[in-house]
Amino acid sequence: MTPPTSEPEIVPASWHHRHLLDLERLSADEIRLLLDTAALFKEATGHCRRKLAVLTGCTVVNLFFENSTRTRTSFSLAARRLGADVIDFSASTSSLSKGESFIDTARNLEAMGIDAVVVRHGTPGTPHLLAQHLNVGVINAGDGPHEHPTQGLLDIFSIRERLGDLSGVTVGLVGDIAHSRTARSNLWGLIKLGAKVILCGPPTLVSQRWRELGVEVSHDLDAIVPRCDVLNLLRIQFERQNTRPFPSVREYAHLYAMTSDRLKRAKRDLLILAPGPINRGVEMTAEVADCRQ
Repeated sequence: MTPPTSEPEIVPASWHHRHLLDLERLSADEIRLLLDTAALFKEATGHCRRKLAVLTGCTVVNLFFENSTRTRTSFSLAARRLGADVIDFSASTSSLSKGESFIDTARNLEAMGIDAVVVRHGTPGTPHLLAQHLNVGVINAGDGPHEHPTQGLLDIFSIRERLGDLSGVTVGLVGDIAHSRTARSNLWGLIKLGAKVILCGPPTLVSQRWRELGVEVSHDLDAIVPRCDVLNLLRIQFERQNTRPFPSVREYAHLYAMTSDRLKRAKRDLLILAPGPINRGVEMTAEVADCRQ
């Protein structure tokens, strides 16, 4: 595909937000606008991954307070491919270790002339707090178990790219719904775009209160697999739990891991997503992890 001669508009005129903090408070049209803009950038960069100049002269800071490989790297690559300079901030070697407050650290970075902050923090609401104190754009890269809007957008983008309009598409979110920020962002975005959402997992990890949003709750993976167009397999987040939510990992895998046998009972064109990191043998078998779907 020949890349377009002109580069996409980095901030469409119809976008009225400085920050991207969650999907819960975005409208369906705003979510579609983000997805459409992402599609334009994907087409513009092409398979050669050529750099664009839309963010030339801008500086983006990755402010990560939780371990990350995929998310930090993907933000760095995205910013650089759009022409920005990127600074990776390390909390352990910063003035935070000397007692400086989180907000003062961010303000000092802002004073140096940065243009945007990508923040990941274990405490829910931290990006929202940062947005109240800074005059630059703040992007939430995950705040505790609250939301992970860019992962949600990526998952929805992948579904839409494969299946088109999400209206009437049945998406199963399987696993640790209780502690998954990715699940929450997916949930809000999918609902607003007209998809049917099924939450599936053990009762200790999938609350019945989600029914209040009009989604289906199931504790039987075998019952929902044949009905789903998409399955998003979420890992068990043991680091966010004080007690084990089920007797053993082996029992969880027996009931909720996607296996080759379960795949045989699924729709032929079932799309399988996994935000990662993948725990083979827990949320899916190695055969499913490596399959083309």
